[in-house]
Amino acid sequence: VKAMHDAGLCVVLDVVYNHTTATENCGFELTVPGYFYRMREDGSFADGSGCGNETASEKPMMRKYMVESLEYWVKEYHIDGFRFDLMAIHDIETMNLIRQRLEALNPDILLYGEGWAAQAPLYDEDKLAFKRYTYRMPGVAAFSDDIRDALRGTLDLSKGGFIHGVEGNKEGVKFGIVGGVEHPEVEYREAAWTASPAQHISYVACHDDHNLRDRLEHISPDASREELQQMVRLAHLGVFTSQGIPFIFAGEEMYRSKLGEKNTYNLPDKYNAIDWALKSENANLVEYHKGLIAMRKAHPAFALGSAEAVREHLSFIDTDNEAAVGFVLDNLEGIDSAKRIVVLMNGSREAVEFAIPEGEYKWICDGEVVEPRGIGRYDAKDGKIAVAPISGIVLAAF
Repeated sequence: VKAMHDAGLCVVLDVVYNHTTATENCGFELTVPGYFYRMREDGSFADGSGCGNETASEKPMMRKYMVESLEYWVKEYHIDGFRFDLMAIHDIETMNLIRQRLEALNPDILLYGEGWAAQAPLYDEDKLAFKRYTYRMPGVAAFSDDIRDALRGTLDLSKGGFIHGVEGNKEGVKFGIVGGVEHPEVEYREAAWTASPAQHISYVACHDDHNLRDRLEHISPDASREELQQMVRLAHLGVFTSQGIPFIFAGEEMYRSKLGEKNTYNLPDKYNAIDWALKSENANLVEYHKGLIAMRKAHPAFALGSAEAVREHLSFIDTDNEAAVGFVLDNLEGIDSAKRIVVLMNGSREAVEFAIPEGEYKWICDGEVVEPRGIGRYDAKDGKIAVAPISGIVLAAF
C-alpha cells in the first residue's frame, strides 16, 4: 500500500462480507451457531449471496465486526476505499454507519458496491442497500448497470447497445451522463437513484463478466478490428464524460482479451493475466485512454459534484437519431478553464448532424486523439457539426 501511495495511487480493497467460504467450521458459526447468518424457519441458511449462506449485517455483533474490521484496514494499512461485493445483502443502517465511522478516519474515503444480490435476501427489502435506495446512503456509491447496459448491451449477449447503433438506449446513456440524478431532460425507465452524481459508478465492464473486447467480438463477429476499437473508444468516452465516477477494467485500454471466457475467477493465468505486448500493439488506443484520464483531470466540469450543479450547467442537444447523444456543459466560469464544453457521441452507422451553440471552439477530442488543452480550431458559425459513425468528439470554448 505504501508503494502505491508513493507512486501517487490510492488503494481500494474488495471486501466480501455477504457470505463466508465455510459454514460449519467458520469462526462465526463456532462462536454462536446461527447468529451471524440469516436463517430460514426450518433452520437452513438463507442464500441471497448464491454461495450457500448470507450474513446478517443487521445483527449487532455482525455489524460490529464489519465496522471495526474496516476501521482496522484504514488505521493499520491506510486503505483508501472499499468495494462491497453484493452490497444489497447488507442493510442500509449498517452501510451508513460504516460511512460515518470511516469518514471520521479519512474524509476522502471511497465507498461503493454492487447494488444487487445474487438472489432475494431474507430480510426486509426496503431496508437493504439495493441500487434503487442509493440516495438514502450519502457518501456510498453503486455500480450503474444503467449506463453499462445502455452503452454496450445487456448481460445475455443477445444484442448490443448504443455503441452498436441499437436504438432504445439513448435515455440510458443520458441517465449515466447526469450521474443518475434527477434531471428534467432525462426520461427515466424507473427513477433516479442517486442524490449526488458521485454515487454513480460509470462503467461498461468489470472482472466478473466478459471484458469489452470479447463481448464486442461476440456480438459483432464481422466487424473489423478498427471498427471494434472505435466502439471501445466511444464506450469509454461515455464513461469518462459522465458526471459519475469513471471505472475501467484493467487492460481494457490496451484491448485485452480473456479468450472469450466470462467469469474467470476460477481460471488460470492464461485467461486472467494481462498480455503486456498488447500495449505496443494497440499504442493508439492506450494513448486515447490516457488522454481521457487527462481530460477528466483537466476539466472539473465533468465532475460538477452536486445534482443542483448538474441541472444548472448540463443540457442535452436534441437529435432525431436514437443512437446519438449530445450535451453541453455551459456557463463554466469559475468552475473550469473552458467556458463551454460540447460532447457529441454517435453510435449509429451513419454520420449525424448536431446543432451546437455558435462560437469558436478547440478540439479536445476528435474521435482518435484527446488533448485536454485543445488542438486546432473549429468555428461553429452556423451552429452545426457532423459527427462520423461510431465516433465521439469533444469541443471546448475557452
